[in-house]
Parts: sequence; structure tokens; C-alpha cells
Amino acid sequence: MLTVSKLAQRCGLSRSTLLYYESIGLMKPAERTYGGNYRCYGERDLSRLKQICVYRDAGLKLDDIRALLDGQQSDASSVLQRRLSELNGEIETLRGHQRAILRLLQSKTFRRIKVITKDKWVEIMRACGFTDDDMHRWHGQFEKMAPGEHQEFLEFLHIQPDEIKQIRDWSKKATK
Repeated sequence: MLTVSKLAQRCGLSRSTLLYYESIGLMKPAERTYGGNYRCYGERDLSRLKQICVYRDAGLKLDDIRALLDGQQSDASSVLQRRLSELNGEIETLRGHQRAILRLLQSKTFRRIKVITKDKWVEIMRACGFTDDDMHRWHGQFEKMAPGEHQEFLEFLHIQPDEIKQIRDWSKKATK
């Protein structure tokens, strides 16, 4: 005979899960020890709980498991086929989510969400004590050391393409 804790442990479950299964009728109420203090489970209970675990690992709902184990559903393969079909639908939905996220990540509009503008950036630089000459040198070094990232930064600030070209042109001249 097995106690609640020992039976749950043998199946890799918590004691509370086993008691929950019993409370919803998935497991038959356990016999009680003499005096009624402790639940006692036998080999038949262990076998049923192992089968419940197998079906749960396959993603079956508790109602379907109960129907299969209690003989209300005679064809386990039809229940498994239905669950497989549901899983395929869920997987396809998740793949759709993946594709949508990838499109967002690759989209220029996603990367250009307004966080900071050119005017705000200039205001921050001025508040730090940068003069126009300091900012020109800063752009010059940025262009010299990381031209691609400089371009992305200017786009991030939502500067129009013609102004970006002007900034990058005078930035290149500033470091010569």
C-alpha cells in the first residue's frame, strides 16, 4: 500500500496534484487505513495514475482522460487524433506569430518608432555643454569610426534623407 505522498512521488507529481485528481473524480477515492487517518493506494491506483500521466504528457484534457479511463470513450485513437489535430492548429498559429514578429523586426517602420527626435537630441547635447563645433566633431568621429551605425542613428532620429546626406557629407570633411 502507498500513501498519497509516495504514490505522487512514484509518478513525479505533487501530493496536491494527486489530491486534486481525486477531488475531481479522475482518481477513485483512496481506501483509508484502520482508523481512517491516512489514504492508502494500491497497484491498481498506481497503474491508473501512470496512465493519467501518459495522457497528460500527450496534452490531453482531464475530461478526455477521464472518459478514456472510465470506458466512456472506447476509441483512444480518435481522442488522440483530435488532440493531434488541435496541436497542429496551435503550432500553425504560433508559426504565424513567428512570421509576424519576424516581419516586424525586419520592417523599417518598426525600427523607426519615435523615441527621440533630432531636436531632443540636440537639446540634450547642448545641456551637456556641447557647442555646434563639438557636435560637428562628434558627428565626424562617429562617421569615421562607424559609418553604418552613424547612418542608422540619424535615421533613428527621424531626420529626412536629404538632411542625413548633408550631415554625413560635412562629417566626412570634418575628419580629414
